[in-house]
Amino acid sequence: MDAGQALFASLLRLADDHLVLGHRLSQWCGHAPMLEEDLSMPNIALDLIGQARALYTYAGLVEGKGRDEDQLAYLRLEREYQNLLLCEREIGDFAHTMLRQLFFSLYMEQYWTAAASSKDATVAAIAAKALKEARYHVRHSAEWVIRLGDGTQESAIRIKAALDQLAPYVGEMFESDEVTKAVSGLLPNPADLKQQFLSELAPIFAEANLTIPDFSKGQSGGRKGRHGEAMGYLLAELQYMQRTYPGMRW
Repeated sequence: MDAGQALFASLLRLADDHLVLGHRLSQWCGHAPMLEEDLSMPNIALDLIGQARALYTYAGLVEGKGRDEDQLAYLRLEREYQNLLLCEREIGDFAHTMLRQLFFSLYMEQYWTAAASSKDATVAAIAAKALKEARYHVRHSAEWVIRLGDGTQESAIRIKAALDQLAPYVGEMFESDEVTKAVSGLLPNPADLKQQFLSELAPIFAEANLTIPDFSKGQSGGRKGRHGEAMGYLLAELQYMQRTYPGMRW
């Protein structure tokens, strides 16, 4: 795999992560436990989808086949999506959503920090903007994880249950393969981010009365297009308009 193909694949992976998780967060609109969160979560979803747009647009240019952001986002088959399994999981309860958001945002904060020094000027520009948003996402989700873990008996039970459910999906974020190795200098190697991720997570979990589990063993396959059952339902909803009205313009 040459550097151009690897860069396209890497950008597509990142874009898929952000689009899919952004869609999941948008499902909370009108259903959040309080008005402030009914505004905050859709806004975070918009941040993620905005980042996905930038990544898809650049991926299309790198690919050089004339595909734009809409075609890459909406007109691929399920096995062609390469998002992390963590991102596609159903929203679950509020604790589940906030803990997942913490894991992903904390990872992306480290990722964008490293990518801001990329040799690729476009990647560096995307990273610089996304980093500001990722830092807010970390702060927002961390505050909620702490509040739930150090709150009522019920909230503590729920955040611990969320940790049990999500822990098997965290390790996939740090996997390296031929794609990540081929973009050295352009995008960071996920494996290099794990130690800093754990260092940043430790004080948050300490305040939330949570113990960091072993993330080294768990579910994998999203980067290879192997998804869970929930992904098919997600795409059926996400792609409906483009599939029903091909080429539609606003």
